[in-house]
Amino acid sequence: MKKKYGLIGYPLKHSFSQRFFTEKFEREEIEAEYCNFEIPDISVFSNIIANNPNLNGLNVTIPYKEQVIQFLNQIDKDAADIGAINVIKITKNEGNLTLKGYNSDVIGFQKSISPLLKEHHKKALVLGTGGASKAVVQGLKNLGIETQYVSRRKQNNTIAYDELNEQIITEHTIIVNASPLGTFPDIDTCPDIPYQYLTSLHLLYDLVYNPSPTKFLKLGAEKGTQIKDGYEMLELQALAAWDIWNS
Repeated sequence: MKKKYGLIGYPLKHSFSQRFFTEKFEREEIEAEYCNFEIPDISVFSNIIANNPNLNGLNVTIPYKEQVIQFLNQIDKDAADIGAINVIKITKNEGNLTLKGYNSDVIGFQKSISPLLKEHHKKALVLGTGGASKAVVQGLKNLGIETQYVSRRKQNNTIAYDELNEQIITEHTIIVNASPLGTFPDIDTCPDIPYQYLTSLHLLYDLVYNPSPTKFLKLGAEKGTQIKDGYEMLELQALAAWDIWNS
């Protein structure tokens, strides 16, 4: 029975992972398959594990990066610090299953943004407070950059979009969209920040990669900012997941 890997999330119609791994398996003649498990509720997770005895690893995407933790036996330290999982390694020992959670988003993001950083990039705004944003914040902290969450509502350690002003935008020369805003098919949406205060000193990074560029990045480019979409991060986190499954 060939090894099986897969992705859980909802919805999955624009999933990157299945195409990436299927092409990798074909190109490298790896005896394995990759399946999408589009589940409307995390309670179905146990059924996926039970019904797929040849499953060796899973990727996890929106909205289950935090919800899936309850089903795991172990969590890697970095993933525990982030509080979100996007890779699960499944091992079998004498009939017992061990599910260990990891976060390869932080690896992919860190490797992707590092070459773009300049001396003046000391503070970052991270738009969104979901699982992906936590990986972004961890990656920026690892790179010595101070971070500030931004969301629709003001709460602990988070400011609201309507609080963003010229001073805050000027101070924070990195702005990362870690929300799904602007993802196809909603290509005319974008985070509600005051784009008029952006300059050529700013770096705008969007985890969204479809479309490319997003409206968020286009509005930044009009102000001369450096821009980067999330496609390279996706490739890097996928390769990190493969390393985890096969370590």
